[in-house]
Amino acid sequence: MTDRFSSRLQNASVPSPPASSRHERTSPVFPSQGSRRLGSVLLVLAALVTASPRVPAGGPLEGLAKPQEGRSMRATSTMRVGEMRRGGVERKLDPAAEPRGDLDEASNWDNFRVAPGQTHVLMDEQGPGVITHLWLTFLGPEPQTWAPQGSANHQEMLLRIYWDGNPRPAVEAPVGDFFANCFGRRSEVISTPVIVEDADSYNCFWHMPFRKSARIEIENQSDQPIGLLYYNIDWIKKDHLPDDAPYFYAQYRQEYPVQQGQDYVVLETTGRGHYVGTVLAVRTRSPAWFGEGDEKIYIDGEAKPSIWGTGTEDYFLSAWGLKRTSTPYFGVPYFDQWGILGGHTSAYRWHIHDPLVFNTGIKVTFEHFGWISPDENPDYKSTSWNEREDDYASVAFWYQTGAPTFAARAPHARERKLPGLERLTIRAAEFAEERYHGIGSAMPQQLPLYPDKQLLYKPPQPDGAWLEIPFEVQKKEPLRLLLNMTQSYDFGTYQAFLNGVKIGGELDFYHAEIVDREYHLLDFWPEPGAYTLRLECTGKNVQSRGYYCGLESVRLRQRRPRVTEMGHDQDKDWRQEPRLYR
Repeated sequence: MTDRFSSRLQNASVPSPPASSRHERTSPVFPSQGSRRLGSVLLVLAALVTASPRVPAGGPLEGLAKPQEGRSMRATSTMRVGEMRRGGVERKLDPAAEPRGDLDEASNWDNFRVAPGQTHVLMDEQGPGVITHLWLTFLGPEPQTWAPQGSANHQEMLLRIYWDGNPRPAVEAPVGDFFANCFGRRSEVISTPVIVEDADSYNCFWHMPFRKSARIEIENQSDQPIGLLYYNIDWIKKDHLPDDAPYFYAQYRQEYPVQQGQDYVVLETTGRGHYVGTVLAVRTRSPAWFGEGDEKIYIDGEAKPSIWGTGTEDYFLSAWGLKRTSTPYFGVPYFDQWGILGGHTSAYRWHIHDPLVFNTGIKVTFEHFGWISPDENPDYKSTSWNEREDDYASVAFWYQTGAPTFAARAPHARERKLPGLERLTIRAAEFAEERYHGIGSAMPQQLPLYPDKQLLYKPPQPDGAWLEIPFEVQKKEPLRLLLNMTQSYDFGTYQAFLNGVKIGGELDFYHAEIVDREYHLLDFWPEPGAYTLRLECTGKNVQSRGYYCGLESVRLRQRRPRVTEMGHDQDKDWRQEPRLYR
């Protein structure tokens, strides 16, 4: 049992959540679940596609049959003659030296370890030229042989690209978000300009012209080192560039949470150019569906947006909600669970065949409207059109001539990390003693899924199988009770009780793979005092091999301040009518 949990879980996934409602509906509708993944053929085709603002009329493949100008070049992390990168000696780096190609094992040390607080330069070259491809890889954040204490995650690495010696970076975004991998989580992306194969090979095919110079760097803003950073940056050295060739820009921005009464701004700049892409990450702070807000795009200084959409999922070219998917021009790399408080969604949309053209300026915004639960509504009812206060982060991608006027800058990684929502977290691994469980054994267990250990309970049968986790509430306030659980192929079904009161329906912990999932149980205003969460085994899924249970934590999650201000449920007795808002 222990050995199978210790294996590396790079591609664990949760079931696709139901999709959302539309504006005109009076209640959410849940169509069928599912997800799509494009195969290796698409990966090869995508590599041939360029995101140049000037794509030949016959397509990118036709362009390959025409003469190409310039000379191919590469900036790379390959080991070079005379360098010392490891072995407890003084580091010596010489990016101008010849690549090392001897038979010594050190010749294969084609990577860098970037210490906390350090900035590593990947490319510093003179132009004119055009960058055509970036490839990066590095260790994931989990502890492993090469990094027993773990490594920085890609949200903590800040990518900056400078053109022509300008002190202001043209590209400034966390590495993960730039490659449509948000929240510090690794997810596969198979699209035209961005491909993250197997969630750990970061490729970018945006074309990036420069006249005088190009400098690409990554700053490690983590407390952990960047482990084993490899990279290849392909570019073409040119004799000249067209006078009207625009520069490539990408800028990160965030609001935790979004500002009430103001649309979320992805980009606002003056100049001439075309907008080519959006990456958006949303962490919900209310239950239900967040994505009814429209995109509103202002062209050339207009007072009212001439481009006005029909919903967030529509802008990302999906329908009836969002679910995990990856296509050449749009996708949702991460969507954990439908409608929960604290859910995560990230999406990308590339405007390659439909760039948003502007002559004097552009402003790209999103409304933040959607469904909310009745206890957050002044009239204590659920409708599809409520202003929500969720956490938003984004990266805007565009080309333009002239200097952008977008004032946003990426904050430090400490500020990019989402603030915690938990009022109380009870780690289940602390309750492995016999008095806290029924028949069978219980033990703490470390999984790659969690930074801390989980409690693994192994009953041989459902009769007499139970777990109990005690906790203390200090203050009466609106909270959500939830369980952070493991699902697996030999896990059982359980019923939850709080202080002897049955909460919700039967919980099925079976999954064909080993994954984590939150189970939300109750919205309530608990009185201060002692509480006990109890899970009783009721059997197992017909596909499951056993009755086991893996509990990482019991959590009490904060509700939005307006729940307290409205106080709809403050005097209701949760024991008489347990309620979970969805």
